Amino acid sequence: MKPLQKFVATEVSGGVLLLVAAAVALVLANTALVPSMNSVWQTEAGLVLAGEEWVLSLRHWINDGLLTIFFFVVGLEIKRELMDGELSTPTAAALPFAAALGGMVAPALIYLLLAPGGDAMAGWGVVMASDIAFVVGCLALLGARVPVALRVFLLALAIIDDIGAVIVIAVGYSHGFDWRLFLAALGGLALVYGMRVIGVRSVVAFWLAGILTWALMYRSGLHPTLTGVALGLMTPVGPWVGPSRLKRFIDWSLGFVERAQRRGDREAPKSVVQRLKKAARESVPPQQRLEDAVHPWSAFLILPLFALANAGTALPTTLSLQPVTLAVIAGLALGKPLGIVGFAWVAVRLGVADKPTDVTWLMLMGAGILSGIGFTMSIFIGGLAFEGDLLADAKLGVILASLISGATGLAWLWFVLPQADKTG
Repeated sequence: MKPLQKFVATEVSGGVLLLVAAAVALVLANTALVPSMNSVWQTEAGLVLAGEEWVLSLRHWINDGLLTIFFFVVGLEIKRELMDGELSTPTAAALPFAAALGGMVAPALIYLLLAPGGDAMAGWGVVMASDIAFVVGCLALLGARVPVALRVFLLALAIIDDIGAVIVIAVGYSHGFDWRLFLAALGGLALVYGMRVIGVRSVVAFWLAGILTWALMYRSGLHPTLTGVALGLMTPVGPWVGPSRLKRFIDWSLGFVERAQRRGDREAPKSVVQRLKKAARESVPPQQRLEDAVHPWSAFLILPLFALANAGTALPTTLSLQPVTLAVIAGLALGKPLGIVGFAWVAVRLGVADKPTDVTWLMLMGAGILSGIGFTMSIFIGGLAFEGDLLADAKLGVILASLISGATGLAWLWFVLPQADKTG
């Protein structure tokens, strides 16, 4: 299975589990169990190291700690697509880049126009991100009728969208910046790079350096999940042992084993097998090896835990919705498709991007509507922007917008795709 196909398959399965976790959190938030659940997530845990206290609530450990691993997977995927994927050439990246830019700018502008002012204005970043797991899961429901070019466009758009979300978090939602600790965090990243250059292979050593960098980034005031993205982008996409070198080693190993058998030496072949196993492992690029190892943990454990800890919000007993909720709904459900299709159309008209021949504008509109599913990243940014009632209003807006976008996008594509198949 190709790396992109493997990534999509994991996202689809993880998206189902994420949906279940979100539904459970939403149900529990509207029962008498609310105080008990809040007590669980607010339970503090941590340790004291060298006089420094690291005690956070379980919710903060998930949002600031475990979610760093999710961002690490995001960084790995961005690196692969930039180096050897759908974003590796300007012409390939132009259309999804323009669409993603529109899908961030238009929702933010709509939100700012509708937000009631004051503290609510800080929520502009909530409507700028899409949830790749849910979007890919929705496409999977439509089966083979979805053109490959449309799948690739939507995945590339989501990856660029993730880059934008990282920038938004770094610029708009980092507080109390300490440049000295930030420089120390950069030193941690330099340490990781130096270890890579001199050929360190110990996974434990890299994990320790990564944890140190995370701690320094956390204390610097920048959001520590940025550490995950940075480490993902630094991971090599080329194997340590190339194909020609691996072939030479295999040829040598076969000859060595044959000579050892003729001598009656039974121990020598065992050592060669161990070295062959190591060479085979090193023939897989570190980026791919790490993504294969970490991505399932992110999709099947970390994101569902995040949903359980953050998706719960009390549903209103009346049809009256607060201004922040309405602004989030409008930003995601309307701003995303309008911005994506509008900016893509302008890019094609200006000649800086080409639209695939088997993808119609109606299909792109359907993809834009699905991109209004903001869930994971939107709720995460909402937690950085708001607290209290405003956070509850924003989360309700994200949930309603995601439901509207998912249902509308699926219905739109359901009717558009058969017609597109008939007409070509």
